[in-house]
Amino acid sequence: MSYADIAAKNSEQTPEEARANPVPELVNTESTSTSSLVDVDSPHISSVPSNFESQDIKTSTQADRIERETEDKARQAEAKAKAKAKSLRDQARTGGNRVRDNADNPVVIGNTLLSVALFGALGYGAYTKYRVGELTWKVVGFGAAILGVFGVADFYATQYLFQKYPPKK
Repeated sequence: MSYADIAAKNSEQTPEEARANPVPELVNTESTSTSSLVDVDSPHISSVPSNFESQDIKTSTQADRIERETEDKARQAEAKAKAKAKSLRDQARTGGNRVRDNADNPVVIGNTLLSVALFGALGYGAYTKYRVGELTWKVVGFGAAILGVFGVADFYATQYLFQKYPPKK
C-alpha cells in the first residue's frame, strides 16, 4: 500500500480543518514618541572650541578608554613588580641555603677569613691615615687597587680550589 492510497482514504476534512493555522502576531505596546529624535529643522548649531583639532583627547569615550588603558598598565606593572619581588625572595632563600650548605667547605671558610682580614686591615689603615690627616685620594686609590688585585686573585684561586673541594649544589 502506498502513501497515495492512504492519503486518498483519509482525505475527508472539513474546510476548517484544512485551513492552515493562523500566523502568530506580535502586539505592539511601544508608544511612537518622537521626543527622542533630533529635530533637524531647529536653528540650534553645536560648535566646538577652535583648538579642538589640536586636543589629544577629543571625546569622553576616548578619555574613558585612555583612563582604562592607564589603569590596566598600572595593574600589569603592579603584577610584574610582585612577580619580580617573589622571584628575588626565592633567589635570596636559595642563596642563603647554598651558604648554609657550604659553611663547612674549606674554600668558603678560607675566602671568608681572607676577606674579613683584608677589609679589616684596609679599614683600619684608612682610619689611622684619616686621623693623622694623611688620607688622600692617592691612598684611597691604592687601597682600591689592592681590593681589585685581591678580587682577581681570589676568583682564580677559588675556581682552582673548587675543583678539589666542590661546593654542594
